[in-house]
Amino acid sequence: MTDTIQSVVLLGSTGSIGKQTLEVLPCIHKHVEAISGNENVSLLENQIRAHSPRFCAVGNEKAARDLQLRVADTNCKLFVGNDGICEMISRSVSPLVVNALLGRCGIRPTLVAMEHKKNVAMANKEPIVAAGDFLLKRAKEEGVMIIPVDSEHSAIFQCLDTAHNHPRFIRRLILTASGGPFFGKNREDLVSITPAQAVTHPTWNMGKKISVDSATLMNKGLELIEAVRLFGVDADCVEVTVHRQSIVHSMVEFTDASVLAQLGHPDMRHCIQFALTYPERCESLCKPMDFTDSFSLTFQPVDENTFSLLPLARHAVKRGGTAPAVMNAANEAAVALFLENKLSFTDIFDLVTACTVQHKAVPVTNLDMLEQVQDEAAEFILNSAFKRR
Repeated sequence: MTDTIQSVVLLGSTGSIGKQTLEVLPCIHKHVEAISGNENVSLLENQIRAHSPRFCAVGNEKAARDLQLRVADTNCKLFVGNDGICEMISRSVSPLVVNALLGRCGIRPTLVAMEHKKNVAMANKEPIVAAGDFLLKRAKEEGVMIIPVDSEHSAIFQCLDTAHNHPRFIRRLILTASGGPFFGKNREDLVSITPAQAVTHPTWNMGKKISVDSATLMNKGLELIEAVRLFGVDADCVEVTVHRQSIVHSMVEFTDASVLAQLGHPDMRHCIQFALTYPERCESLCKPMDFTDSFSLTFQPVDENTFSLLPLARHAVKRGGTAPAVMNAANEAAVALFLENKLSFTDIFDLVTACTVQHKAVPVTNLDMLEQVQDEAAEFILNSAFKRR
């Protein structure tokens, strides 16, 4: 892939992964052809001036008008909304789309990228969680790859990336979790957690939504679903262990009891660069491991009674069909309300569980029906939150 990728389309350029991708690209002698952001017009202007993309998509008309005035002296063409992102992808010549969007809005752009024979470096969990079987089938039909960017799935992908480590030899996939900021606390301890406390992650610097997901361990539940779909294993073959040091990014145990792990300092630039240069490797900005220095690696079980969204995710992927999409949409809605101080932290667990359990899952046949059930899940959360006021 390295010989053909000279430029990329970067969706979500103003987020943490997006900004780090722009940091990595010049180090591997590649450039960005197109970017997208939501409403951070000031940062988008800076990125346009620094990186000279041909295209940029913004979240709404107001932001587009503002940005157009700011960058009128450049050659960057602007697009608006999710439809604009999709049109931008269709017009681009880049063979790789980095999907670092937040939430379920990343599903349709992923499909459009595939339809235009572009590989996708996937940092956006929700498309695989909500529509993974549908998208993976389409990727196979179009002859394109989905390369995981999440540190856990990048680790597993790297451990499996030889003929000798074929998926048929997998016994277990072992996802590592930092445990989040509330590791060791019980349900009663979590009742009064504030948004400010929930977004303070012990290891990674992330956006608010994903930080809350890490605090509830829903993030690990979404990753469990991703692992099942990306690597074609049964849900019971995926385990999660708490690894506070965040050095081992995940492991694969094979049928002969051998275990391979991918290690590195917690730095997302490694995963991003691997996806951009695959199947080759090159020097990176990441700090190398020093095995002459003394350090410890510890592993502990997850408290699934307190952090009940993890077993809920396993339940959802076993049910299949629309169940994971409904769980994810319910979680998005609940986290948004929590960040607005309209729900308590523990309400997230209760309402997402209630929404997922009551849903009657059906197979995903198209994106329109998928959007409908996700909208219904969000509405369920809003109505339930209103009743709790």
